[in-house]
Amino acid sequence: MHVISSQKLFAALTPDPADRKPLYLQLAEQLRELIESGALKGGDAVPPEREIAEFTGVSRVTVRKSLEQLVNAGLLTQRPGAGTFVTRRIQQPLSALMGFSEDMRARGYEPGSIWLGKRMAGASPDEAMAMGMAPGAPVLRLKRIRTADGEPLAIETAVISRRDLASPELVKDSFYEALKERGLLPVRALQRIRARMATTQEAELLHLVQPSAILEIERRSFLADGRILEVTFSCYRADLYDFVVELRTSAERG
Repeated sequence: MHVISSQKLFAALTPDPADRKPLYLQLAEQLRELIESGALKGGDAVPPEREIAEFTGVSRVTVRKSLEQLVNAGLLTQRPGAGTFVTRRIQQPLSALMGFSEDMRARGYEPGSIWLGKRMAGASPDEAMAMGMAPGAPVLRLKRIRTADGEPLAIETAVISRRDLASPELVKDSFYEALKERGLLPVRALQRIRARMATTQEAELLHLVQPSAILEIERRSFLADGRILEVTFSCYRADLYDFVVELRTSAERG
């Protein structure tokens, strides 16, 4: 994170008085363009209202209303006593199959985990149905909070048959690394995503203010022979995570 203090950058946002659109909306749109173009990056601190007002020649009330527009849109985050920051959003292509740690490192973030539980158990009815096994069958259940640069992004529970991973102690920082060491990397996966409101416990673990939305994801991963390797139940912060899919027309596919 670094502070954006370039007067030239923000002076260029000066609204056009001849434009019939309200000044605060003009300023909000131009700030949005800076964020979407990458001139302002996730985690960057935005100058105080007073400075932006001086750079652009508008009132602090106008600046405040502009910032509120972008906070409500999820593009900016305001932290009491700290200031206003560009919201970090992570775009995850649904066509990519990789572990969380590998994905975060590829994006320049330092992945981390806060373990909530690592134990052998009998498969619950939901886990058994997703895994295609009998209820109560022995599984390894790994539950943790996934972080990027220390910020919580998701609560993840991974379930795998005991025959594929015999002990929770085999998993250190990366679940997928433990699978790779045993030649068990999946070749495809199916994901189901739905939006819902976070529970009180989920909001507390993910540092969310209630009410907040989360993205609930169930992913089943398959080996080359078609066998289900593992199922992961995750809750991602909707304010920080976007899932992106590329669609093609039938004509382009040929």
